[in-house]
Order: sequence, then C-alpha cells, then structure tokens
Amino acid sequence: MTESEDLPVVEVGPVAHGGHCVARLDGQVVFVRHTLPGETVRVRITDRTSRFLRADAVEVLEPSPDRVEPPCPYAGDCGGCDFQHVDPAAQRRLLGTVVSEQLQRLAGIERDVEVEELSPVLGWRTRTTYTTDRHGRTGLRRHRSHEVVDVERCLIAHPGLAEVPALSWDPGPVEAVVSSTGERLVVTDSRVPRDLALDGLVDSNGHRRAGRAHVREHVSGHDFRVSGSGFWQVHPQAAATLSDAVLAGAQVGVGDHVADLYAGVGLFTAFLADAVGETGRVVSVEGDPGGHRDARRNLHHLEQVRLLKAPVERSLRDGSTLGALDGRCDVVVLDPPRTGAKKAVPDLARLGARRLVYVACDPAALARDVAALQERGYRLDSLRAFALFPMTHHVECVAVLVST
Repeated sequence: MTESEDLPVVEVGPVAHGGHCVARLDGQVVFVRHTLPGETVRVRITDRTSRFLRADAVEVLEPSPDRVEPPCPYAGDCGGCDFQHVDPAAQRRLLGTVVSEQLQRLAGIERDVEVEELSPVLGWRTRTTYTTDRHGRTGLRRHRSHEVVDVERCLIAHPGLAEVPALSWDPGPVEAVVSSTGERLVVTDSRVPRDLALDGLVDSNGHRRAGRAHVREHVSGHDFRVSGSGFWQVHPQAAATLSDAVLAGAQVGVGDHVADLYAGVGLFTAFLADAVGETGRVVSVEGDPGGHRDARRNLHHLEQVRLLKAPVERSLRDGSTLGALDGRCDVVVLDPPRTGAKKAVPDLARLGARRLVYVACDPAALARDVAALQERGYRLDSLRAFALFPMTHHVECVAVLVST
C-alpha cells in the first residue's frame, strides 16, 4: 500500500467562498482545495479547528468533466491560484454560484448570477507582489503559509513582469507593476542590487523603489497617475470594464450631484464628472494620502469635482460629503476595500440618493451590506459580476440598489 492510499477519501460537495469545495469526513465539514463539485478525491488534512478541517486533494479518483490539466507547473504548490485545474468557463460558473449563495444566505435574495468573461485568462496580472526568502530566492507564497515557492515565471503575471523573479533581493516583499501605457516600476522595502543591469527598473541609489515613482494609466480618453504601490485594478481590461458598468448602473444625468466614495486616484470620478457636466457636482472621497494626492493631479482640470481627503465613514458622519455636494445627493458610487462598507451603511443611507452603485471585490461583504441597505429603504435592482481575476476565486461585482 502506498502512502497516499492511507489517506481518507471524500465525495466533494458544492463550491464555497474562498477557492475550496465542501466535503464531509466522519461527519465533520472539510474545506478541500484543488478539487471540483462531484469529484471523489483522496485528501491530506492540512489544518484542524474545533469546527472544521482544511485539506488538499492529492489524488483524484473520479474527476469532474470540468477538470483540465493545469497550465502552470506550480499549480497546487503555489498559493496564488485556486482554479488552474478548472476549465475557464466552469470557473465562471463556480464564481456565479458563490455570489448567488452569499446573496441568498446573507441577504435573503434569490438570484442567478452569470459571471462575465474578461480576456486574457493568463498573463493578465499587472501588479504582482513577489516574496524573497533569506536564501535570495524570489517567488510566491504557498497557500496559508510564509514559505516561498521558487517560481521561475508566474503564468498569470503580465509578460512585462516576467523577469522580476530572476532578480536577487534582500528578504522581503517585492511588488512589480506594469501599466497600460507600458511604464514599469518595482516597489520594495529591501535593497536593490547596485549591479542590476535592467534599464528602467533601478534608480541610481539602489534603494526601495526601482524605476519610476509612479506610472500612467490610460482609460477611455482619460489619463491617471498612480504612485508606487497605490491601488489600481490588476487586470488590463478591468478599469474600462468597471467604469462602463458603473456609468450604466448609475444612470447619471447632466446637473446631477454624485458622491464617489473610496474613490482612490479618481477613476470613476473622472467619468462621472463627464456625465454630470459643468452644471453638476461630483465629490471624490478618499482617506489614503497617496491616493488623494494622485486624485488631485488626475482631476484638477475638472471644475465640477470636489476632493475630500478623509475616511469615508467620518466624511459621511460629520456631513462633509453632503456639504461638498451643496446638501443634495442624487447618486452614490462606492468601491470599498475587501472588508466592505459596514460602518458606512447607516450614514450612507441617510444621504437620500435615488441610486447606489456598489463595486465589490468580496461577495460576502457585498451581500452583508446589501442586507443592511435593504433594511434602510433600498432594494437590489441589478447585479453584474466579472471574472477580473482568472484562475483565482476572486470575483468583482457591480450592484445597483434603488431607493424604495
């Protein structure tokens, strides 16, 4: 008998939020990675808690028809991807199931969700954080681990970042960025080797930031400066796709007053300003100092825009958001961090906007906040979901809520 034959066998149930599927072993819930609903797999337990187990599928005894050979040789070892073993169309179905399940469980909303495809499904990640271990090997972390997997090339990383893992750094994170205009930078707290001979990647001092201090992004006629490791969508098609979806959902008219919350460097603000025209008003609220500085540079030419540097929750609570809109708010756009907008929801509802457009990268946080907004006079009108992170369990949603 081989070592693997000593391991338990489970029948795999539905997909769950987080890149794993649910199974049961001796009556206990097991969250299993590297598998698919309906499969029979042999598993290795990787973690135990009082409520559930975590496991990796190490042998597939009865495969799903949606299973494919992973294109990446590090699949199952590196923690960067969840679904390399899943056909891309099936990946989107799994993501849609996850969004639907979170809406039903947390908000009581029954809704089928179709996740829209973005291409490419490989070579898309324009911002990637690598890690260097104490031996100078640069790679990516294992799932739920600080251990570094030595990666020669990450297949979901943009081709412009392909050479970064070959560099020799001090231990620590190394964030590599390539913009839509082809500009590149590397941000690190480590020291960059002085003898590194790569044009455009290393500054003269060999410290902290290699290449430019910022990059320029171009989206549908607008240019945006993004400094260092500031927030920007990582898929090349994401910024334009989300901007179009937000504008379609917001239904902003000339003269409207709009609040753009968690606005970052001003991506949505710029297009909302175009829509409201010179007689309208858009207030762009961002608490991160770097994001606010970039927004000032990106939006300074738009006289209908007001900028607030403040945490969104505080700006709503103290009335500064509504004050910047001259006391009237027709539409709200919000793009909160992964944790959602839980603390902002009560004051957000009191703005009295006719429409809320909520951009969410976590379906559980979105469903929780939708439930809270339903209690405050809003209903979910429409929802679009996008596969902005192919090969991973992450999914982006644009939800439109209307006042009842």
